Order: sequence, then C-alpha cells, then structure tokens
Amino acid sequence: MTTKKDPIGIKLARAFFLRLQKALAQETQETKSMLQTYQRFILGQANEKDMNRANQQFRSVLKSMGFGALLILPFSPITLPLAIKLGQKLGINILPDSMKKT
Repeated sequence: MTTKKDPIGIKLARAFFLRLQKALAQETQETKSMLQTYQRFILGQANEKDMNRANQQFRSVLKSMGFGALLILPFSPITLPLAIKLGQKLGINILPDSMKKT
C-alpha cells in the first residue's frame, strides 16, 4: 500500500506491479505455460527456444496492459524473473496462487 511519503517513482512502480499481478492472475493457457517456463529457467531446465517463447508471451502481457512502450527501451527485453524480484521488493507477489509453491 502506498503512503504520502512514497516517492512518485515508487507509487508508479507499485501501480505497475499491481496491474501485472492482475494480468497474470487471468491465467490463460499461454500465461500458464510462460510461468512454468520461467520456473524451469530458475531451476536451470529451460532451453533457449522455451525462453524465447516465454519472453514473447510476457511481451504480449505487457502490451495488453498498455505497457508496450517498455519493450522499446534499451534495457529490454524485460523478463518475468526480474519483474518477480522487483515486485517482491515492493511487497507485491505478482504470481497467481496456482503458481506459488505450497
């Protein structure tokens, strides 16, 4: 939750990650596959073809959220593992409940 003391950058980041959390919660088959690929990547089990497909799906999610402009910035491609870590630093878990480890 934001407070008046939060800098504008933090407020914008929180808003972005909350929107991303909502988009990922819709859990289309493509999004589920993308999240599973990122989980395999973390375990060192995803190949380059799988990662390219997952990154493309993540780009589609960002575009559907209206954040397609982020994809043309020099630090692109933005990947979901980075987004997960940044979201956690802001206290926002962007993964849907079905993808969380029990």
